[in-house]
Amino acid sequence: MIDGGSTDGTLEIIENYKDDLGYFVSEMDNGLYDALNKGIQKCTGDVIGILHSDDLYYKKDTLEKIAETFNRTDADLVYAKGKYVDKEDISKIKRLYPSKDYKPKYLNFGWIPLHTTIYVKKEVFEKFGLYNLRYSIASDYDISLRWFKNDQIKKVFLDEWVVKMRLGGKSTTASLQKKKSSEDLKIIKKHGLRGKFTLACKIVRKIPQYLIPRLIAS
Repeated sequence: MIDGGSTDGTLEIIENYKDDLGYFVSEMDNGLYDALNKGIQKCTGDVIGILHSDDLYYKKDTLEKIAETFNRTDADLVYAKGKYVDKEDISKIKRLYPSKDYKPKYLNFGWIPLHTTIYVKKEVFEKFGLYNLRYSIASDYDISLRWFKNDQIKKVFLDEWVVKMRLGGKSTTASLQKKKSSEDLKIIKKHGLRGKFTLACKIVRKIPQYLIPRLIAS
């Protein structure tokens, strides 16, 4: 567990569970992706996945299903589906983030799995690098493109919901969307995709993701 010097009572909660943690540190860092890089470098397991502090695994057997998929397919990377939920009431679905079997052409149309549904073998980080600290809000998009464009990495889609993410994360507030889009465009160009067209597709994809839960609720 990597904590960025919290002063909101997090440390007191962690103290109650410290004997169950493989590694814990609380110190100032250079943003979210620096903290993730620290955690990845300390990991001793074979497979790495990201779960942020306000988020939850979808079911009790979620990790079991992911592990079974790795064992059955010999994948280097397994990805799945996720849901965004209300910050106070996690039974209220605010956004659906589906996925599907990967085809390279999808990337030009703004397709990318939800980052917290992606699990990779540690050796993928060791071979192909950590999060790029040049990007303060969209480095997960950069590293995901790095993985999905790499033919050396065997990718497998698990058709399951694996995470519930509370709305209000680093890039889910309107005030940060402009900055995120700017970083996204730089990343899109860096990876040789179709510039503003890909960015526009990436943004438009969000409309049904938000709309469908509202229609279901009504």
